[in-house]
Formats: sequence, C-alpha cells, structure tokens
Amino acid sequence: MADTLTTDPLAQVIELLQPRTVFSKGISGAGAWGVRYSEFGQPGFCAVLEGRCRLAVDGEAQVVLEQGDFVLLPATPAFTMCGFEPVTPRRIDPKTAPAPTEEVRHGRQDGPADVRLLGGYFVFGSPDAALLVSLLPAMIHISGVERLSTLVRLVGEEASRDNAGRELVLGRLVEILLIEALRASRAKGSAPGFLSGLADARISAAIRRMHGDPQRPWTVADLAGAAGLSRSAFFDRFTRTVGIRPMEYLQAWRMALAKNLLAGKDIALDEVARQVGYGSASTFSTAFSRHVGQSPGRYARGDRE
Repeated sequence: MADTLTTDPLAQVIELLQPRTVFSKGISGAGAWGVRYSEFGQPGFCAVLEGRCRLAVDGEAQVVLEQGDFVLLPATPAFTMCGFEPVTPRRIDPKTAPAPTEEVRHGRQDGPADVRLLGGYFVFGSPDAALLVSLLPAMIHISGVERLSTLVRLVGEEASRDNAGRELVLGRLVEILLIEALRASRAKGSAPGFLSGLADARISAAIRRMHGDPQRPWTVADLAGAAGLSRSAFFDRFTRTVGIRPMEYLQAWRMALAKNLLAGKDIALDEVARQVGYGSASTFSTAFSRHVGQSPGRYARGDRE
C-alpha cells in the first residue's frame, strides 16, 4: 500500500496518461495576420518566446498572450490566433495540413516579427486518456512562469535534433512540462475538475486517500472523515469542486489502474481485482465490463475498441 500522506495524485495521472511528443515548430507573425485552426483533439501547447498576440479558444474567453506565457489545451478544440490588426483569419485543418519543416511565418513575410512562439502537440498513450482529460480544464493559460518557457525551449531544441535517445528525452521533458503546467494551474484555481479538487485542501485529502490506497473498500463516510467534513458536506463539496460524485471518481480511478495493469502485465485477474479494491475476480469483471464495455479478458488480449 502506498503512503497516502505522500501519494501525489497529479504525478500518478500524468504517468497514466503516458504523454509522447509528436511534433513542435516555431511560429511567428507580423503585421495583419490571423489563423483559424479547426478542432484537433490531441493535446497541444504553445509558449510565447517574444512579443504578443491574441488567442480565442472556442468556449473560452479571448486572452492576450505575452512573452513568457504558456498555454496547454488538453484536447485542443478549434481556436483562432491573430495579431492586433483587423484581418480575416486563414483557415487551417491540422488533421490534413502538411507538417512544416521550418518556422511558420504568418502575415508580413519580411522584417522583424511582432510575435514568436513555439507550438506543438503530443499524444496520450493511455487507454483512459479521454476520461482523465475530461477532468482537466479545456484551456490552461499560465503567465510569468519562466520554468515553463525554459522547458518548452528544451522540447523545441530536442525535437529539432536527431540525437541518440531523442524520443526518451522528449517523453521525459513532456511529462515534466505537463506537471509544471498543471501544478501552476492548480495554484491559481480553475473550473470544476481534478485540479480544483487538488487545490481544495479538504477535497485533496480525500483524493490522496483514494489514490494512495485504491484497494480499501472506501465509503463516502470514510472519505468525509479523511477530509474532516460531515458526509453530506463532503459529498456536496466534492461534487461541486471536482464535477463528479466521490464514488464515481473512485471507480474511474480504479478502472484507469485496472486498464493499465491489464494492458501492460501478465497478471492474474484475481490479482488485478485485489489491487483495485474488488473482493473477487467475478465482481471486478462485472464492474469492468459495465464501465468499459468489454470483459477484462478480452481487453487484456488487446481486443480494444
């Protein structure tokens, strides 16, 4: 059993998401320029290296990005990025547009740029990525955290080279980048979700207990006690802060762990059941099949939808 006082749910979620860098590029803009990207779905990021521009992500308030800012879009909905002069944005579909090999320049092609950015995207290898991403904010905008800008520059430098161990280094850098971005976002608060739960000391205590000891037959009353709240106050506060009920979160976390165990190890079904808090393989199998839509055995064999 993990020490529930030292368990780091944020690090565990990042580890389960299994981020892998796919692509990063330099972007600059000058004069009258604007681009409208259609929905992409994969997690994307950008850091402002110099200057400033505007960013409007669908469903979010428009923001001005300035030097040192970092933006993470866990599922990259459609968005518009532009300068400060009136312009009709050029439409781009990232799913079909060819990947550029050099820095992309928008607007005026000669002379100094008004803004320079490093942008990119990566994929999550986790079979439960959609579930975990749904607990994160749609847009994470961080200002004034130099560590993030430094990490993004390192990602860009590593991605542009063909050194031995390149993919391993990129994978580790992106893990650190995600942790730093989510840590900074948690500190400033966010919409209901996983990060808001971690930012609330009472709710975070309960989340740490669930992550630190998923084998335990937790009840709402147990978790309320860990949070130092009455059962009803805890239930309401958890649901309002995280966006789902406590037992829903616990089951989602257990199923994410179970998928990871089934996909990566040759492990007996009753041992998987034990490690994620079920008293028997049959009880676990019923719960897994209901949650995932297929049996644990079929999932373990790789017959995944």
